[in-house]
Amino acid sequence: MKVKIVYTYSTPKGVKAVFESEMMRAGEAIVLAEDMLKTGRAGEMQFIDTQTHTWTLKEMKKLMEEIQTEPHDIKVYFDGGFDIASGNAGLGCAIYYEQNGKSYRLRQNAFVEQMASNNEAEYAAFHMALQELAAMEVHHLPIIFVGDSKVVIHQLNGDWPCYEPELARWADRIEAKLKAMGIEPEFAAISRKSNREADQLASQALQGKAITSLLEL
Repeated sequence: MKVKIVYTYSTPKGVKAVFESEMMRAGEAIVLAEDMLKTGRAGEMQFIDTQTHTWTLKEMKKLMEEIQTEPHDIKVYFDGGFDIASGNAGLGCAIYYEQNGKSYRLRQNAFVEQMASNNEAEYAAFHMALQELAAMEVHHLPIIFVGDSKVVIHQLNGDWPCYEPELARWADRIEAKLKAMGIEPEFAAISRKSNREADQLASQALQGKAITSLLEL
């Protein structure tokens, strides 16, 4: 999680000015803020994340304590498979995360009817992964999303335009969900071979094999 510090600085003669820092990791921001407060000249301090949510120092310290007991350091692999003949799709995601000093992997897939294309299936798989994160009560964290769909990765990242109305609706839905959850997304495109786990989950869904599992690593 990255935040910036906005604070009021006062000189011994009472001259005041408002300053803000660059974006930095929340833990580093807390250390810096506490050091500035020791001078007695910094006050009215707020922490603001990339989604413009704000916290006081006390609230930020409490949030960081809570994060350690909740899922964090999250990486999401997603993939969608599509059968042209039937219009059916298989969705798969694998979510890796840390919680209470332990490592976990959550796997989920789903079978969906009446999809229009493989690209739509890829978007649906990404959205399913977001739903899983919401069920885990993940919020206000940086998360890495990894997939082999260059269309989804580059369109969500803003590198490529999205002209297809159906895909644009999926993109809007995903972006709204990310914002509502306070998630700071980082996107990574990989080869299908490197995305084997999510690809297999999507294929199993198309075959009628439902997978839901949680494993401590």
